[in-house]
Amino acid sequence: MAQYSLIIDGKKVDTQDYFDVLNPATEALVAQCPVAKQEHLDQAVAAAQKAFKTWSKVDMATRKQKINEVADKIEAHFDELAALITQEQGKPIQGFAGLGSGFEVGGCVAWCRYTTTLDLPVAVLQDDDECRVELHRKPLGVVGSITPWNWPLMIGIWHVIPAIMTGNTVVIKPSSMTPLSTIRFVELANEVLPAGVLNIVTGEGGLGRLITSHPGIQKIVFTGSTPTGKGIMKSAADTLKKVTLELGGNDAGIVLPDVDVNAIAPKIFATSFINSGQTCAALKRLYVHDSIYDDMCAALTQFAENVKMGNGMDDGIDFGPVQNRAQLDIVRELADAARADGGRFLVGGKAMSGPGYFYPLTLVADVTDGCRLVDEEQFGPILPIIKYSDIDEVIERSNNNPNGLGGSVWSNDIDKAKAIAARMECGSVWINGHALVKPHVPFGGVKDSGLGVEFGQIGLEEYTNVQAVHIEKA
Repeated sequence: MAQYSLIIDGKKVDTQDYFDVLNPATEALVAQCPVAKQEHLDQAVAAAQKAFKTWSKVDMATRKQKINEVADKIEAHFDELAALITQEQGKPIQGFAGLGSGFEVGGCVAWCRYTTTLDLPVAVLQDDDECRVELHRKPLGVVGSITPWNWPLMIGIWHVIPAIMTGNTVVIKPSSMTPLSTIRFVELANEVLPAGVLNIVTGEGGLGRLITSHPGIQKIVFTGSTPTGKGIMKSAADTLKKVTLELGGNDAGIVLPDVDVNAIAPKIFATSFINSGQTCAALKRLYVHDSIYDDMCAALTQFAENVKMGNGMDDGIDFGPVQNRAQLDIVRELADAARADGGRFLVGGKAMSGPGYFYPLTLVADVTDGCRLVDEEQFGPILPIIKYSDIDEVIERSNNNPNGLGGSVWSNDIDKAKAIAARMECGSVWINGHALVKPHVPFGGVKDSGLGVEFGQIGLEEYTNVQAVHIEKA
């Protein structure tokens, strides 16, 4: 059995206590990871602070070169990293529509490479006989990254790469349920990066709170649940940390009556059940016009009945388990609530026997707003299909939710779809698609779905402070 270490100042650090990491498909022990205490976090922050003094002064071209070398390391260890993700998270290596752990590792490489195409040029705000004013962007210091269990390595890359490219140093804490691929990535990155630029601490319980309140950390970037995000804001307030929070979503998709059901059903299915529904920006509430409601239910049911769920390390598996028992219990609870509310289960809805945290792909028709399955984020392989007849009413219903991460409109009339999209209260709206995040497009939520954005130029700038330089000429 493998036993992992913390990585602090470029060195492996062992601890007194370890916790178990289980395979969600088998419930078997995969590895043990170290429990970091306050002193380990203090060491990691001190190492990052020391490295910041030199890394922040390294020119951008050199930092870009190092990030491309990190991408080379990920590519060279592609199969190893994909297997670790599958063993700790559960998603298949290939998966339905090719959206498995191989896709995740490939996305990590692509995000690294794209980020190095960005720059932070000096902006000239005034230049006349009287004065020249320049706007410079400067690194913050030490960034604390806290990542979730659904896309453990990809989201780690989303946090780390823009941080270090802008001259910051990082202490990352992955979810205690999926730390393995992130630890291995940090090991590989430290073969390229100077010591202390990227450090990793792991643990359970209160380690995240220690990070968010640590006076030596200047920014927190967090992806996860809304309640935890609110707690992070409170914890970070005492030291006035910058925060970027990508939180929960309950994305609505609105299907207009002019669509070709058979043409769009594959896309709706894939973007609803990507990663067995465990994706923040997955389509989670599907509103379908009553004139095509039965056809859409039938088309989605056909897909759900013809996929294979199982251990992601086996060949031919489309979908893996829910990552952990607590989340599985939430899915079961929401299914039971939908059944009590008169929901019609088109497929699935019954717990699977045997080891692992498996729940079958489940489609529930004839539910509506007010049902917990519609109102709450399920974050699992179960989708409510909701009938509507009036477009103005359904827009209001889609917006009547505390979340505002993403949404979508499905129609052959693009102008009409754009008009509806403009009325949706969410950070991203897709037309005839969903959950298509791209490295050059800013991504973030409104309302309870977060604060700040990631990706692209705007996301890169969130890892900097602004400094205005006034050059008086008179």
